[in-house]
Amino acid sequence: MSVLKPTVEHNPSPVKLEVLGVYNWPVWKKEVSRFPWVYDTKETCYFLAGEVVVTPEGGEPMRFVSGDLVHFPAGLSCTWEIVSPVEKHYRFS
Repeated sequence: MSVLKPTVEHNPSPVKLEVLGVYNWPVWKKEVSRFPWVYDTKETCYFLAGEVVVTPEGGEPMRFVSGDLVHFPAGLSCTWEIVSPVEKHYRFS
C-alpha cells in the first residue's frame, strides 16, 4: 500500500493563486512547535511565512516554506514540526 503524502508546488504563478482565490482564504498562524495531525478532509494551503517539516506516517519528512502551495490529502496522518513561526492561507474541501 502506498503512503499518503502531501504534494507541493513551489512558487506557483500569481495568476494561479488569483484563480484559486488564495488571498481570500482564512489565515492560520502557529509558533514553533511539534504535533501530530490527521486530515479528515483535503486541505490546500499557501505558505506566507515560516518553515515546517511534515512527516507522513510511514513516509519521509517534507519541508515547506514561504511560497509553497501544498495539497494535503484526506486521510493523511502526519507529524508537523514548525521550525520557524508559520503563517499560511488555507482551504478545506
